Amino acid sequence: MSNTVKREQQPSRLRTFFSSDTFKGLLPFIGLVVIVVVMNILTHGKILTPKRLRLLLSQVYYPMIVATGVFFVMTLGSIDFTEGSTLGLASIVISKLSFTSIPLAIAGGILTGAAIGAINGFFHVKFKLQSFIITICTMFLFRGVCAYLTTETAVPASAAIKALDQNWLKITITVAVLLAAWFLFRFTRIGSDVKAVGSGETAARFSGVKTDRVKFLAFVAAGALTGLAAFVNVIKVGSITATAGNQLETQILISLVLGGLPITGGAKVRFSNIIVGTLMYTVLNNGLVMLGFESQTQQLIKGVIFLLFVALTIDRKALKVIK
Repeated sequence: MSNTVKREQQPSRLRTFFSSDTFKGLLPFIGLVVIVVVMNILTHGKILTPKRLRLLLSQVYYPMIVATGVFFVMTLGSIDFTEGSTLGLASIVISKLSFTSIPLAIAGGILTGAAIGAINGFFHVKFKLQSFIITICTMFLFRGVCAYLTTETAVPASAAIKALDQNWLKITITVAVLLAAWFLFRFTRIGSDVKAVGSGETAARFSGVKTDRVKFLAFVAAGALTGLAAFVNVIKVGSITATAGNQLETQILISLVLGGLPITGGAKVRFSNIIVGTLMYTVLNNGLVMLGFESQTQQLIKGVIFLLFVALTIDRKALKVIK
């Protein structure tokens, strides 16, 4: 009789585990391992060669910096579609200022990104408009500015800034951003405040969180980090065209969701979502290119994987309209 009861309980325990937060937390790491293994098999081991790994790393730096800023915005339960246009405009500013001074160029890029973030945050907080509406509007606005500034020719950067295209510098900047953001998210009130707003803005307000200030600063920080990422982009490409940062916002959104970040934000987000998601997207993208798939097929495969991860990781109990 007892063996029968145990056999009846076993499937229930399995179902409980697969629907638990523990499994959902492990899913991004499992997904990363699966994608690396599958792509390594399909490419006959070519994706893990030293040369290809260096190429993968070169494509990780600035998206990971941008994703770090957007991570805080999405933890709020909000969304930001301006990363691509912000990166493009900040890259133009950095390129132009690089002929005067490299430190001034870096500061100019960061301030440009912070200003765009401040515009997004101001309209979102002041006029109580949903973040995706505001950022879609400003995305088109600043993409138009980028197109206007690069109409006649690409905007070149100085030889001095292009000489900084060194892996150690890009790694140092990326690691420094990740460590600083991790510390703020894990050990300061900033992390608890953004998670509280994402879990429930009204409850957070009654508990003493200055929700408007938290949301505004999150958008400013996201813009500033995108401005810093623009510096890493400029030293890599050397000149800026109208397509700079094109579709970056889509890449960042997919990366963070693949990394396990719930689109509803809140207390269940994990800082590892940034690293795992960015690596997963980069490996997947490079693997599909190496396999010779056309861009339409690549988008189809990415879309299917993206939908699966959303369906598996979404917190239906906390589901709400994106703020």
